Amino acid sequence: MTTKGQPGRVVRIDDDTWADYGKLCEEKGIARAADVRMYVKREVAAWRKANGTEAPKRKVVVRRKKPADGSD
Repeated sequence: MTTKGQPGRVVRIDDDTWADYGKLCEEKGIARAADVRMYVKREVAAWRKANGTEAPKRKVVVRRKKPADGSD
């Protein structure tokens, strides 16, 4: 399952490690997926900083409300 329209990724981790990681994340009060995303973002930010690379600009999506029926 994906959130916010982001593509899903497949990561292979053995069952025992995944189960213990679930316990660790539960103690931290965070979902495993969120913890993995935060870790990856920290690592990439450090790598970019070390290599003088800028992060790509984020796309901003503006959602407009549809006008009510019968309004002019």
